[in-house]
Amino acid sequence: MYQPGEMIVYGGAGICRVEEVSLKPQVGGGGQALYYTLTPLFGSGRVFIPVDTQVYMRPVITGEEARDLIQRMPDIEPENCAGLDQRALAEHYRGLLHTYQCESLVKIIKAVYLKGQAAAQKGKKLGKTDQQFMKRAEEFLYEELSVALEMPKEQVKDHILQTLEPAVL
Repeated sequence: MYQPGEMIVYGGAGICRVEEVSLKPQVGGGGQALYYTLTPLFGSGRVFIPVDTQVYMRPVITGEEARDLIQRMPDIEPENCAGLDQRALAEHYRGLLHTYQCESLVKIIKAVYLKGQAAAQKGKKLGKTDQQFMKRAEEFLYEELSVALEMPKEQVKDHILQTLEPAVL
């Protein structure tokens, strides 16, 4: 069970702070149950969720894990998905996104980036599905790295590029 003050990844809501764990009446009048009160760090409002929910939750990665991930990024293979129709492509990306694992997010970002470069060489643009999933993957990844590395989200992408630049040269 998570404790107040902990930072967690909570499904599609992203990074949340556990504000409290308390007994609340269950919906439908079935007595009381333990609930988390969560505050999204990069959104608004509050989330009230039963402690025993089936929605994916895990602790935010540590600073050490974040630095290790950044160092491993050049070696993480993109998740290629050439030749898929738009529906299959969306399902493919959604499957990776819903693992809520940073490495899967990097795979999406790298795949779409490379696909965009190939499209640009042919004078074409990325499709809407690719753009949407790359944006979501970047948001989820940069938010988690922001918390883990204790830096503003807006600085994460530049930090990654600066960290990797010497390794690429």
